[in-house]
Amino acid sequence: MKKKITFLALCAILFAFCLHAEAQQQVKVAKIGWLGSGSASGPGSLRVVFRQVLHEIGYVEGKNIVFEHRFAEGKLDRLPALADELVRLKVDVLLTSSTNEALAAKNATKTIPIVF
Repeated sequence: MKKKITFLALCAILFAFCLHAEAQQQVKVAKIGWLGSGSASGPGSLRVVFRQVLHEIGYVEGKNIVFEHRFAEGKLDRLPALADELVRLKVDVLLTSSTNEALAAKNATKTIPIVF
């Protein structure tokens, strides 16, 4: 009888832990890498529109989406190193808006999707 009570108590505790763990699961935060050849302070209308559209479909920056921006400040020779840095950050997708940026991203990864 004592074994049955111990077994039932153990099962109840494990069941309680399962419910608690299920309630604590967090939403995956998507990490987007933005590779730019210009500067961060330059015209960012494309970035603004992109963020606005993502917000309209339910993505909130800092809650379920994070942006990692890297800008070459007009120095195209910096693009490969910046693309490598974004790949090391394990972004889920790389966004680029020019051919030079897209080529740097392509040379940096074979597994991360690139949106040009």
